[in-house]
Amino acid sequence: MDMNIQKYKAFVTTVSCGSFTKAAEILNYSQSGISRMIHDLEKEWKVILLKRSKLGVRLTSSGMKLLPYAENVCKEYEKLQTEVDELQGLKSGLIRIGTFSSVATHWLPNIIREFQKDYPEIDYEMLLGDYTEIEEWILEGRVDCGFLRLPTHAELDTVFLEQDRLLVVLPEGHPLAEYRKIPVSALCEEPFMLLEKGAKAEVSEIFERSHLTPKVHFTTWDDYAIMAMVEGGLGISVLPELILKRIPYRIVARELEIPAYRNIGLAMRSRKTAQPAVQRFLEYLQYRQVENTEERKISDGDQASFI
Repeated sequence: MDMNIQKYKAFVTTVSCGSFTKAAEILNYSQSGISRMIHDLEKEWKVILLKRSKLGVRLTSSGMKLLPYAENVCKEYEKLQTEVDELQGLKSGLIRIGTFSSVATHWLPNIIREFQKDYPEIDYEMLLGDYTEIEEWILEGRVDCGFLRLPTHAELDTVFLEQDRLLVVLPEGHPLAEYRKIPVSALCEEPFMLLEKGAKAEVSEIFERSHLTPKVHFTTWDDYAIMAMVEGGLGISVLPELILKRIPYRIVARELEIPAYRNIGLAMRSRKTAQPAVQRFLEYLQYRQVENTEERKISDGDQASFI
């Protein structure tokens, strides 16, 4: 959606609700995001639209004059978007997505829920695999788009989404858990559970860069199997931070002394020739990732520990 329309919608909804918090809940933004958009409008229009207080917000005289016009713009835009969507075939269709477990668990449910609010007749087919499999599915046309670690195959169109840290995963009470940051060499002194399948292996690259070899006792591409074995005291591992959110396992995570990351992106054969539903889905995904990144401002201590 055009950014100016988003600002108008934030203004209209905030007035209707009487608070930034309620407007943020309805529009699925952060409170700071709503406040920022209205501030941008006030700056662009060189007027004060709302008076803020502990009791909420209320219109200024300038805001009262401009509100009906903003409401009309939002209504007309919705009519315009409805017509455009019908012409583009966005009223129905199927989006086929290749993905790996952490994205399927922590990103896609929220993105699809928001997308369905505007496009309820779109259906989804989700295939779970590793980087190599997803890459092949995209090239073969088995899926319309797929989440991958970047860089990927040169023939694919890619859009960078997020940098995901790799963290050391330990059983509770492990001696290394006393450290805030752990050297790679210390990981070679313990039985290691390796998350790896296919040709793309970011965890192995950590050791290769340091010219070290871990004592690999178990190899799999199942993140949750790794966590269960670490919890059981069978070894230690390195996992992406994204998969460590809201986990049921009694484990802790610590940073590496030399930080390591994976770059997550969405790939397709051609963004220009992708079906309209896929192109619009990508727009939603990019916009929501920007919002999420702005809100993910937590302390280093919180980032370092997961139970």
